[in-house]
Amino acid sequence: GAVCGSKEWIDDVLLPFQRNTGPNLSPFNAWVVHKGLETLDLRAHRQSENAVELGRLIEARVSRMLHPGLPSHPQHELACRQMKATGPIFAFDVGDRATAFKLLDALQLIDLSNNIGDARSLMCHPASTTHAGMTQEDRDAMGVTEGMLRINVGLEDVEDLGEDLDQALSAAGL
Repeated sequence: GAVCGSKEWIDDVLLPFQRNTGPNLSPFNAWVVHKGLETLDLRAHRQSENAVELGRLIEARVSRMLHPGLPSHPQHELACRQMKATGPIFAFDVGDRATAFKLLDALQLIDLSNNIGDARSLMCHPASTTHAGMTQEDRDAMGVTEGMLRINVGLEDVEDLGEDLDQALSAAGL
């Protein structure tokens, strides 16, 4: 394809857009993306399986667990009918902000970050990061509590992840 326009429009609109958003891949970066797509299905299923297993390991120790791959989720049956894998992300509640921060501070393998979609396991406190700009009323309406933590489960060994979460839950008094 081609993009046509006046020199002024290209200089003032198109080039800044391309520079700031990066929609045009170099040949090497396109090749890297292509190679990554070859194993995407394997990685997505492994991360989803890890998330379900990790959720099972800690579910009894937290006040609320939110992952559609677990039978306790209100839409578990629907999720299993509609999806082959129920995803690498889940949220759980540990009661309050202080307990959540103690857990985060105790993590050794799982990194702290509000990113999702990574091959590494990442955890965050949504009320103080991704949802911090919302009013308390809006967070309450969405179920985002001060004790909620969100994890993007990665490709690490699920036993290692379980051990890390186990010791972090213990450090937080759970």
